[in-house]
Amino acid sequence: MPAKRSPRIPSYRFHKSTNRAVVTLDGRDIFLGRYNSPESWQKFDRMINEWLGAGRQLPVVDEELTVLELLARFWKHAEVTYRRPDGSPTSELDNFRQALRPLKAMYADHPARAFGPRALRAVQAEMVRRGWCRTNINKQVSRVRTVFKWATSHELIPPAVYHALATVEGLRRGRTDAPDHAEVRPVPEAYVNAVLPFVSRQVGAMIRLQLLTGMRPGEVVIMRGADIDTTGKLWVYAPAEHKTAHHGHARTIYLGPQAIEVVRPFLRTDLAAPLFSPAEAETERLAQLHAARKTPLNCGNVPGSNRRAQPLRQAGEAYTVDTYRRAIARACDRANAWAKGGVVMGNDERLIPHWHPHQLRHTAATELRKQFGIEAARIILGHRSARITEIYAEVDVGRAREIMRQIG
Repeated sequence: MPAKRSPRIPSYRFHKSTNRAVVTLDGRDIFLGRYNSPESWQKFDRMINEWLGAGRQLPVVDEELTVLELLARFWKHAEVTYRRPDGSPTSELDNFRQALRPLKAMYADHPARAFGPRALRAVQAEMVRRGWCRTNINKQVSRVRTVFKWATSHELIPPAVYHALATVEGLRRGRTDAPDHAEVRPVPEAYVNAVLPFVSRQVGAMIRLQLLTGMRPGEVVIMRGADIDTTGKLWVYAPAEHKTAHHGHARTIYLGPQAIEVVRPFLRTDLAAPLFSPAEAETERLAQLHAARKTPLNCGNVPGSNRRAQPLRQAGEAYTVDTYRRAIARACDRANAWAKGGVVMGNDERLIPHWHPHQLRHTAATELRKQFGIEAARIILGHRSARITEIYAEVDVGRAREIMRQIG
């Protein structure tokens, strides 16, 4: 596949009829002065830098910029900024997409420079009306402010607009109609064991790894052979991307004997491929169904004949946190249906309530703290600031290695 070409920079040109230099930006000719003069080249460089800095767009006059136009400009910036080292978008893009929907629905044609605290409170109230939880609303309102902060830094709106929006306080517990989500609690071992028979081999391995190492769901779904050092008795996994990478923090996860036995069957010759693949899980599921087939092969459907040529959804090559969570939720439903003889139950009737992958991290943290103390748990789970890392790094890393050699 040929390499993607970089977008071209508009050229410095000679305007023959006026003997001036000209550059065309956004379909508009901008005259720069006498052709080939130092002043014209200086103005050309300045215009190009401003145009690139504004996302390959010309700055607009404050009075003309609407909220919808501001969002379009910010989105071009966000698509470039919120990306992982491999170029894939981060979850922050989806967070901004959700945050900006009420703003766009209510104030699309509103002048950006006239968007003030009263308007932001109206957006906040709309989020409450939509049933969002309090903490999520506070985060999303902060993202709305981020848009106007970015616009201020690019001189698209007066600084007073952002400073006024900064005065809007977040929703406080007990003083708003917005609900508060229950605190994330550890998932009981009995619930985990009840679900394991109803998940794929891949999802079962990820569940066991989280319990053994306390890693985050986002860290387990992206595991690759390239990120695991298998040279010692204790394997070391350094995720290619993790929650605090943008703060410059390193993340090291130690895999002890039990974790190594979980990972070993999934190691691939392609070191860059994810260890746990939904496509592979689906292939194994279909193979199991075929092996359990009771109808003779010369009767009924031929294997593969009743599949859609272009299915709406196909299993991907790697799990995401969301697909991992949904796989566990489906397994909870299957476990409950099996316990009730195939009867699908409502939320209040479930013997096994739905639980999610992040609860496994809380379960591991609780056990680590109980057995080895809070400092060991903090280091193993990756909960650290730069200051604490400087003080405890050497001692804690050695202690963490010894602990995981015993229990991992």
